Amino acid sequence: MRPLTCMIVDDEPLAVRLLVSYVEKTPDLQLLASFTDSIRAINAVKEQKPDLLFLDIQMPNIDGMELAHSLPEQTRVVFTTAFKEYAFESYEVNALDFLLKPVRYNKFLGSIEKARKQFDIQQTAAQPKQQPNTVFIRVDGEWRNIPVDQITYVNGMKDYVMFFLDNEPKPLVTHLTMKAVEDMLPKDKFLRIHRSYIIAVDKIRKVDRNDCVYIGKDIIHVPDGYQQAFRNFLETRSFSK
Repeated sequence: MRPLTCMIVDDEPLAVRLLVSYVEKTPDLQLLASFTDSIRAINAVKEQKPDLLFLDIQMPNIDGMELAHSLPEQTRVVFTTAFKEYAFESYEVNALDFLLKPVRYNKFLGSIEKARKQFDIQQTAAQPKQQPNTVFIRVDGEWRNIPVDQITYVNGMKDYVMFFLDNEPKPLVTHLTMKAVEDMLPKDKFLRIHRSYIIAVDKIRKVDRNDCVYIGKDIIHVPDGYQQAFRNFLETRSFSK
C-alpha cells in the first residue's frame, strides 16, 4: 500500500514545524510541501493533489475555508485552528477532521487513521469485483457446484427455479426465487427477458421478428415489459448501419 501524501498550510511557522515533525515520525505518511502563504499553496495543491491537507483556518489573503472550496476532489482536509467555534463550519466543507491548536500527536494520529480507513474504503470500492466461475445450488438435498458458463437459461416457477445446463439432459430444480438468481449470476453474462426467464446471452442462437429468443432447444417470447431493455441489449451487441 502506498503512503498517504500530505501538505501543510499555516501562516504560523512554529505550527508548520510542529506538524512537519509529526509527519516525519509517522510511518506511511509523505510530506509533499509546507506553506505559510495560502496563495502560494493553492497552485501547489491543485498541481500535486495530495491525499491530505493540514490547513489553518485564520490566515491573511485567503483563509482556510476559502481555500478548502477550491481543492481537488480527492484531497481531504484536516483543519488546524486555535478557535473551536470553527468546528461546525469546517464540516460544511466536508472536512475529514478538526484539530485544536496546539495539536497533540495522539490527535494527529487519530486524523491519519481516519484518512487511511477512508482511502482504503475508496480503493476497495474502485476495484472491479471478480465474478464467480461457479455457483452452488441445492438439488435433492445435495449441493451441486455449477459452472456458470454451462448455464443456458433459468426458468422460474413460484418459489422454485429450473437451471437448464449444456451438459444435463434434465433441468436442475432448486428452491429459489428469480430475484435471488438474478442477483447471483454475473450481469454481463445473463439477462432477464421475462418474469420467469433469465438467459445466458452468449447462448442465444437467434431472435426472430416476433421477439422470440431461440436458445438451446427452446423458444422464449420476450413480453412487452421486457422488450425495450432487451432491444437496448441487442443494440450493444450488433453492428451499426
